[in-house]
This record gives sequence, structure tokens and C-alpha cells, in this order.
Amino acid sequence: MTEQLANEELRVLGCLLEKAVTTPEQYPLTLNALVNACNQKSSREPVMQLTPGQVQATARRLAERHLVVIEENFKSRVEKYQHRFCNTPFSDLQLEPPAYAALTLLFLRGAQTPGELRARSPRLHAFTDNGAVEECLQEMMSYERGALVVRLPKRSGRRDFEYQHCFGGELPAGATTEPGPRAAAEPNTAESSVENLSAEELQQRIATLEAELAVLKDRLRGS
Repeated sequence: MTEQLANEELRVLGCLLEKAVTTPEQYPLTLNALVNACNQKSSREPVMQLTPGQVQATARRLAERHLVVIEENFKSRVEKYQHRFCNTPFSDLQLEPPAYAALTLLFLRGAQTPGELRARSPRLHAFTDNGAVEECLQEMMSYERGALVVRLPKRSGRRDFEYQHCFGGELPAGATTEPGPRAAAEPNTAESSVENLSAEELQQRIATLEAELAVLKDRLRGS
């Protein structure tokens, strides 16, 4: 049985899951850092404008459900927040890096295709191709404690199926955990990658390159 979370709770948890991997040197997060992460204008859909009070209240509700831990420095009166949602000694949910990355992105950006998840994931986990994303999603749909994601009916104008997490209340009509057809194979040549891709797929390619460049810059700064 999956936890059912409100939109603000999903955003706070998604940010903590993300920052625990992408900026471990700044984790656990202060309230100010968590507010900034929740209200980012990039890599968030929808963009939110949560106040510090709203984020703090949301984190405290999650703490009451044992999904977040709040550490308080009584001298400085600074609270810091870390998730206990998964992959801790106190969590029932234990995820491999691919599933952790996919679920984090679904929390932060809603339903997405395998190609979108791959394009947006490099800082969390580098999938080799769309097939690797689909394999991960299939495993998440058949998770032993209950499905973590579902496949949605294909929307008009979309080349591939979208997948959605199961933690946000009622699922759309037609959502299923049945295996779907494989996403379209990615072109292997430079010519086809330019000539045969849609505008949306080109944007995904650009996002992938930008994310991979950010990872390289982070590694160079740390070396």
C-alpha cells in the first residue's frame, strides 16, 4: 500500500530525494534551502510559490507520518530536513538507483514518458537508453508491496506512453500496470537524430546534453 500525498507533500519529498543525491554536501536542507528547492522555476512542474510557513508546516506533517526527519539545533534554532521516505534503516521502501531517480522525477514533474525521464535523470542516475528506463518502470509497476507507478493511456500527439507515480491519490481512468509496447527506438546516426526527430524529441536530446554537461562540470569542480 502506497502513501497518499498532497501536492505540497510530494514537492517537499521530491526535493529532499533529489538534493540528497545531487547536492549531498548541503544535505540535510535548511528551511530556506528547502523553500528554494520547492520553488525552483526549472525542473519543476508545476512551478510553485510556497511560503516558508507552508513548507515548514508540510514538512511537519510529513514528520508526523515518519516520512521526514527534522533536526533542530537548539543553539542556532536552525531546523534541517531530511527524508525518511526510502532507503533508510527506518524505511520499508528500498529502491535501487534507477527506481529512486524515476520516482524522484515523477514526484517533481508529474507524468512523463521514458524518453523524458531519461533526458532529465543524469544527475540522479544515467540510464543507458529508453529501454533501460522502461525496464525500470516495469519493475516498479510489479513492486512486491504494490505498484509504485502506472502506465497512462496514450495522449493525442504523444509518441510514447506516459507513466505516473501512485502516491498522489486517485489515478486517471485507464491507468494500468500491464506491460505496454516498447518506446520507439532512438536513432543511431547523426543524420536520423536530426532529420527524423520531432521538436519535442529534440528538446529532450538538448536537455540530456545539458544535464550531462552539468554532471561533468560538477565532477571537474570536485576534482
